[in-house]
Amino acid sequence: MSESTRVVVTGMGVVTPNANGTEAFAQALREGVSGIRHIPLLAELEFACQVAGVPQGVDEIAERYFAPDELRAMNSGHRFGCIAAVDAWTDAGYERPDPDDDSALDWEVGAILGTGIGGLDTTGERLVPMVDAGRVRRLGSTIVEQVMGSGVSARVAGLLALGNQVTSNSSACSTGTEAIIEGYHRIRSGRAKRMLCGGTEGASQYIWGGFDSMRVLSRKHNDEPEKASRPMSASAGGFVPGSGAGVLHLESLESAQGRGARIHAEILGGAINCGGHRSGGSMTAPNQLGVRRCIRQAIEDAGIEPGEIDAISGHLTATGADPREVGSWAQALERSPESLPPITSTKSMIGHGLGAAGAIESVACILMLEGGFVHPSLNCEDVHPEIEAYAGSIPHTVRVMPKLKTIIKAGFGFGDVNTCAVFRRWDD
Repeated sequence: MSESTRVVVTGMGVVTPNANGTEAFAQALREGVSGIRHIPLLAELEFACQVAGVPQGVDEIAERYFAPDELRAMNSGHRFGCIAAVDAWTDAGYERPDPDDDSALDWEVGAILGTGIGGLDTTGERLVPMVDAGRVRRLGSTIVEQVMGSGVSARVAGLLALGNQVTSNSSACSTGTEAIIEGYHRIRSGRAKRMLCGGTEGASQYIWGGFDSMRVLSRKHNDEPEKASRPMSASAGGFVPGSGAGVLHLESLESAQGRGARIHAEILGGAINCGGHRSGGSMTAPNQLGVRRCIRQAIEDAGIEPGEIDAISGHLTATGADPREVGSWAQALERSPESLPPITSTKSMIGHGLGAAGAIESVACILMLEGGFVHPSLNCEDVHPEIEAYAGSIPHTVRVMPKLKTIIKAGFGFGDVNTCAVFRRWDD
């Protein structure tokens, strides 16, 4: 294989605050179902933001998927990520290997599964308190694998006998999309045949506390959780913390067709860059020149023209960066307010999943391509005045688009890091 190798998506798995599994997630997206809930613990801890997006019913799923000894070694981020990875694997048509079967090891298959914060929940709940209490010997033998950054990818490697590159990336809110792009390039260059790629983030007050202290979280809708996440809205007051996981099973087209696999979509191209904390960029704000450059580079890598983009899945977090992001999309795609494609924010339904966000939203992109629709962006009927000219491009209810062919997905993270991927509907 060479750099001209085409890369397709043959499996998907997702764990989100408003649905688990791709079928339920697709339905929730169509219906605009919010997964944002009031979290009593955050109120007890006197967080300013007392709502969050937390997947439901995960423990029951995990008990069906994993043995008791495996579960004891998993924190919430591991559980979300491992469930999504197993679902992507089986969706691609593969059975889970027997853990005692040494012959199951496949040197052509790997994983890049990232996380923005990692095992901070385990660190806060167990590691620090027990060390400070002089109870080091009671920590248990799995504590390191739960707190290390690569814990989730290492766990998935063992579950599925992966022998190629297995690693966990971490690039703040760009993590999930970056993992997919890195896996795409690995397959395209012939270094792997198949890759599981995506991101996961646990649900914990220890993960969210720092953001609450920065006053970047939503604080005005604690009594109406479903209204709290308001991307592109004039009344947006910060993002809602979220959690969950999304994983794509990527494969060379040659491999997929050779085994008669079902193909969900094709990845046409992607780009990754950093704004260097210049021209308005900083640790917490994107350099819009870098944003536009990343979008254009992704389109160039995809080998298409800006006019071929049919829909935009933005980063769009419900912060002050939203209006600037919309303007950058318009400039990068060379579109006027009247011709900007539909632009939507999945975060309006599930909150901001941090390292998992881009991966979950990539699954949403592919489901929209397969279903011929663009999901609504909730809670922005009062469109921000700076982007009022683009109001016609923001869907408030599901927008049916049977000719939807190409979606572009971006993630812009803390550290002024940018990612952008282009997905195309698969058509034999």
